Amino acid sequence: MSIQKTKSVRIASIIFLLTLPTPSAIAQQSDSLTNDRFSIHSQTTVINQIKPSFSAKYSGDNSLTTNRESKTSITSTLYLGVRLWQGASLFINPEIAGGSGLSGALGIAAATNGETFRIGDPAPQIYLARLFYKQIIALTSAKTYQKSDFNIIGDHLPDKYLAITFGKISIADFFDRNKFSHDPRNQFMSWALMDNGAWDYPANTRGYSPSLVFEYVTKKYELRYGISLVPLTANGNTMNWAISKSVSNTIEYTHLHLMKNQPGAIRLLGFFTTTDMGNYRQSIALSPLNPNITDTRKYGNTKFGFGINAEQNITTDLGCFFRTSWNDGNNETWVFTEIDRSLSAGLTMTGQRWKRDNDNCGIAFVVSGISNPHKDYLKAGGKGFILGDGNLTYAWEKLAEIYYSAELVKNRLYLSGTYQFLLNPGYNSDRQGPVNIFSIRLHSVI
Repeated sequence: MSIQKTKSVRIASIIFLLTLPTPSAIAQQSDSLTNDRFSIHSQTTVINQIKPSFSAKYSGDNSLTTNRESKTSITSTLYLGVRLWQGASLFINPEIAGGSGLSGALGIAAATNGETFRIGDPAPQIYLARLFYKQIIALTSAKTYQKSDFNIIGDHLPDKYLAITFGKISIADFFDRNKFSHDPRNQFMSWALMDNGAWDYPANTRGYSPSLVFEYVTKKYELRYGISLVPLTANGNTMNWAISKSVSNTIEYTHLHLMKNQPGAIRLLGFFTTTDMGNYRQSIALSPLNPNITDTRKYGNTKFGFGINAEQNITTDLGCFFRTSWNDGNNETWVFTEIDRSLSAGLTMTGQRWKRDNDNCGIAFVVSGISNPHKDYLKAGGKGFILGDGNLTYAWEKLAEIYYSAELVKNRLYLSGTYQFLLNPGYNSDRQGPVNIFSIRLHSVI
């Protein structure tokens, strides 16, 4: 290991130790209903995944390797916030991330570890995850207390308000949220379970993008619109600032309701992205054998789609969720993952019934597919930034996931075990598997 990588690993270890709970840190947390001036929190998540070997007829450059693998990832984030004036706050999140997904996060559309990215160097790197300003404009005098949390300052929040957020954010913090399946640090880990798989949401390689988000929020419904930069290249880390010809728009309506006195929500999402992206059909026409999507990239190409997202408490300790999404699939996937159609559902339960209130467990499945042009491109030997076996005998990719998260230190430290069962990785029945993936996850919060 190089000196630079050794230093990076040491930095990651130090940050992890700093975020472990201490008696003084626990004592400093308060549940009082005061309007705080500052918000200071942190998280660290370490995930180890093991995949036994499996058989396949052939493999390509972007295939999930058939060999046994053991990969570890780490992320550690510091959440700092300050109240500037009435309704105005500023937040900054330095972050360190390192490690690798299975096969470098290649070969699986519904990739199995939401804490990993498509980055070649697995050495831990420090970077600025978020830096944003938020202004809340009250539309009513009625207020409800909102306790301090990640990028939330303890305050009495208006029951109806407008909000404007501007800066570097994760757009997934605002859209496609789901209380039962959205955070791979303490819930399901698959990329296609933490968000709608066919939503090619705007982000750099690590999941963040300069954005402007408008919100209208009430007790019964919410409406959001966001405009975000996208990368210069597919899955790239450098953003394209040519806003007149490269930008992504996201809009979402949320309806909040009670069903048999249990809370639930339905979200309807739409997106439209235009940038310098390539076209599947045109790339095949240029080169019928081993087409290269980058040869057809031009400004004016677009991608659009929609998603439906529902969550519902069945009882106080049992909940369910459902998502489905679609995009047109004519032009290349630009930022998230190579999914053009997706359907997922699952159940989660807390440990209330066995007197472990802060434990939780869940079971879910996701079925992923792609458009006909996308199929033909991969069949001809084309490669995206996630997939490309050199050939394709198409089948829906199917993944099931089950996890249990146990609280080790109250409200501070959690240990999870996860099992994922995968069929047809990369939509290829010639590489059907099955693939069995076992994970251990340690998650610390302050």
